[in-house]
Amino acid sequence: MEQKQKTIIIVIAAVILIGGGFFLSRSGRKNRQPIEIKNGSLEKEIKNDGPVSPISGLACDNWNRRPIAVMQPGDVTARPAAGFSEADMVIEMPVITSSVTRLMAIYACNTPPEVGSMRSSRHDFIHLAKGLDAIFTPWGRSESHSGSDPIGLAQGILDRNEVDNINCNQDAGKSSNLCSTSPCFRKEGIARGVDSGYGRPAGFFECAKELGYRLENQFGGYPHQDEISLDERIKSGHLRVAFGGPFAVEYDYDRESNSYLRTWGNVEDTDRNNGNRIAPKNIAVLFARSDQIEGQYNNVQLGDPWYDESDSGEAFYYFNGQEKQGSWKKDKSRIDSKLTFYDESGQEIKFVPGQIWVEILEPGQNLEWEPVT
Repeated sequence: MEQKQKTIIIVIAAVILIGGGFFLSRSGRKNRQPIEIKNGSLEKEIKNDGPVSPISGLACDNWNRRPIAVMQPGDVTARPAAGFSEADMVIEMPVITSSVTRLMAIYACNTPPEVGSMRSSRHDFIHLAKGLDAIFTPWGRSESHSGSDPIGLAQGILDRNEVDNINCNQDAGKSSNLCSTSPCFRKEGIARGVDSGYGRPAGFFECAKELGYRLENQFGGYPHQDEISLDERIKSGHLRVAFGGPFAVEYDYDRESNSYLRTWGNVEDTDRNNGNRIAPKNIAVLFARSDQIEGQYNNVQLGDPWYDESDSGEAFYYFNGQEKQGSWKKDKSRIDSKLTFYDESGQEIKFVPGQIWVEILEPGQNLEWEPVT
């Protein structure tokens, strides 16, 4: 073989090795083979005929009620949060790259007495709420401070009413979409003022009715399957979702309840309202790149129609004590597209009935699953 041909072969081999190593390091997973991202069909719409929540798959009286999507902080000083144990779904992601996280809880079946603390909107959450047909309820919004066009920040999106919303301001809880009775209030006894903003879900639903928002849910839903039997379940398992510092999350699989007991910043995560341990039945961990776009604001590549170049990526799913590898997709050409979860074969993931907790990690942040069989 000529020297020139040998050189070309060596170069190609090196490129392949480097590329493969880069792919594996994106998710922080070790000993994993790269998978082909398969999107399947964009959305095989599911028609939810009830009487179950189209999100959680649990039977409830409010199965056909349009959900509210509440912005809540990850700040240590705001913990424990109120309401999470009763949410159908919670979505958690960084709002500063590789740093602070924020959460959006989606309440459909249940109406907790209070939710909070509440926090301001970021644009990355808005299109996810729209895809669930939820009424978006933040306390404030991201706004441009540099004089740049805020078209893609929450300021521009909410001003254009691209999503039905009830936005609590910073002025002691007055709703910017004025209703006769504000569903927002300041809670006494909270050390930091920024952590004192709370909301009453029953008031949000009344306010939505007063504002003329549609109240019937049009979200098709997620597919579900039965839980496996007790004797089929593993003994235990530990999942670590390595957000930075005190924002890191861990879950311990509980065989009896077939759920994942949540620990947040090394403290057992409980609901301020009722003291119940946060224990979702399903966990979806998505990988998506995050970049700072203006000052403190970042952009997570989740398929939004304003900033994103990418609208799919790698994902891992946990339910029934099992780990499944797959992908996610959110069509960036449509603000109301569904965040869809796929398995390795490109088929939509079937969750077990119960709360779904969506964790969004950045490439390079670690994800560790240790099952005990």
